[in-house]
Amino acid sequence: MADDTDFEFEGEPVEVVVDAAMAGGRLDAMLAKAHDALSRSRIKDLILSGAVAVDGKTVAEPKYRLRDGETIVLLAPPPDDPEPQPEDIPLDILYEDEHLIVINKPVGMVVHPAPGSPSGTLVNALIFHCGDSLKGIGGVKRPGIVHRLDKDTSGVMVAAKTEKAHKHLSEQFADHGRTGPLHRAYIAYAWGSTQSGMGTVDAPLGRDPGNRLKQAVLKSGREAITHYAVEARYGEPGWDITRIQCQLETGRTHQIRVHMAHIGHPLVSDLLYAPGFATKINKLPETVAAAVQALGRQALHAAELGFEHPATGEEMMFEAELPDDLQALDDALAPYDQVVRRG
Repeated sequence: MADDTDFEFEGEPVEVVVDAAMAGGRLDAMLAKAHDALSRSRIKDLILSGAVAVDGKTVAEPKYRLRDGETIVLLAPPPDDPEPQPEDIPLDILYEDEHLIVINKPVGMVVHPAPGSPSGTLVNALIFHCGDSLKGIGGVKRPGIVHRLDKDTSGVMVAAKTEKAHKHLSEQFADHGRTGPLHRAYIAYAWGSTQSGMGTVDAPLGRDPGNRLKQAVLKSGREAITHYAVEARYGEPGWDITRIQCQLETGRTHQIRVHMAHIGHPLVSDLLYAPGFATKINKLPETVAAAVQALGRQALHAAELGFEHPATGEEMMFEAELPDDLQALDDALAPYDQVVRRG
C-alpha cells in the first residue's frame, strides 16, 4: 500500500540470551550494559516505543524482570545515514517539468535509502536524473519525496523538484483529498468475494504489538479510511478472486493490505498479512496458480494519481498500466470472469 508514514526501526538488532546471572534483573538495565553506545534513558525510550521483543513478543515495560533462557532483541537505531548519492538508475518517467517529476515506480524499488537498502533507491535515481538542484529539497535524507509506496507495490509516484513544490504537494497529501483535488486509486487482487460491490473500511491502524513489521487494526491507532469498489469477480466453486479498486482517504503504512485482511479478503500473494491463504493456491486452475506463484509480492498497484500542480494550479491526472506480473495474473483470470463488475 501507499507508504506515507514511517514506523519501522531500521537498525542492526542486538540479541541477548538471558542466563542465570541476569535472571531477575531489569530489562532496561541489562540492555544498557549490552549496548554501551546508548544511554539507559535512550534504552528506556526505545523500550517504550516498541523496539524490544522478548521471545518474539514486544515488551514495552522498562522494569520488566528477566527470566532465565529468554531471548531479548533490541532493534537499535541506526547511525546517521550518509547523504544519498546519485546513481544512474533508469526511471519510467510519466511527466516532468521544472517543478516536479512523476514516475512509474517498479516492483522492488525502495523509495529512499535506509539500513538494508543504502543504495539503488528512487532517491538515488532522482538525484542523478535531476542533478544537484534536487539535493536538500524537503530534507537531506529524502530529497523531493512527498509520499511513498511499499518496496513491492508498483505504480505512480510524484516527487518535488523545488521547495515550493514540495510544500504544496505535501499539503495536498496531508489533506488526503478531503478538501482538495488529490486522488489516489489502487488496483488490488483479493482472495474471496466481497459481500457488496463497494464499501468503506474505517478502522484505525497502529503498529502490531506482537510483530513490529506489521500494522494492525487497533482502537488506539490512527484514523484510517479506505474506500473500495469491485471491478471484476473471478472464479468458480472452490476458489474466487476479486479485482478491486481502492481509494484512500488517509495514508497509513500498509493501509490497503491491512484493511482488506481485516474484512476477510487479504490481497493475493501477501505473505505478511495473508499467510493462512497460501494453501488456496492448490485450488486454483493451473494457469492462475502459476501467475500467483510468479508474483512473490502483494497483488497491489498504484494505478492513478491526481493532484493540483504546485505552480500552475492545473489539476493533473496520471495513470500507470499494470506491470507485467499483475497483467499476467489478470490475463490468467480472464477466462474465469464472472462478469459482475462494480456490483
